[in-house]
Amino acid sequence: MHSSDSKNDQTACHVAILQESYRRCTGRYLFNPELTASEAVAWLEQVPFALVSHGTQPDPVFNYGNQTALRLFGMTRDAFTRMPSRLSAEPLERTERERLLERVLRDGYIDDYTGIRIAADGRRFLIRHATVWNLLDETGQFYGQAALIPEWEALSATDAG
Repeated sequence: MHSSDSKNDQTACHVAILQESYRRCTGRYLFNPELTASEAVAWLEQVPFALVSHGTQPDPVFNYGNQTALRLFGMTRDAFTRMPSRLSAEPLERTERERLLERVLRDGYIDDYTGIRIAADGRRFLIRHATVWNLLDETGQFYGQAALIPEWEALSATDAG
């Protein structure tokens, strides 16, 4: 029971960082600030947009994905949170993805990202109008980056990137 409570506390802390960093970068709230920590966690799990984040490792690993993101990428939470985020893009898309992340690092956020991603089973999909932002922890230290993906479209096997 204790480890479950600890995991819930970690998730609530992470969600608070997502919220505050999003508000700082965009001037908007990710979720209603009146929600309690547990309500915010539950709400984000069920929203119709994909929400993901990765940490600060040299090869950043996903550390959060809501239910929409897990369905989109066709993965369990455990598998998703062990995967380097670069693997969510096809090899030819990775250079563009790196340019995007460098732009976010420099500018704080972007709200116009479009790119091709790949699910665990090889399905390809185009994400549109994604907002990507830097995460700062409660002490102001760089904590990673997050993305809100409001739109996506499945691509057929014959679509060329």
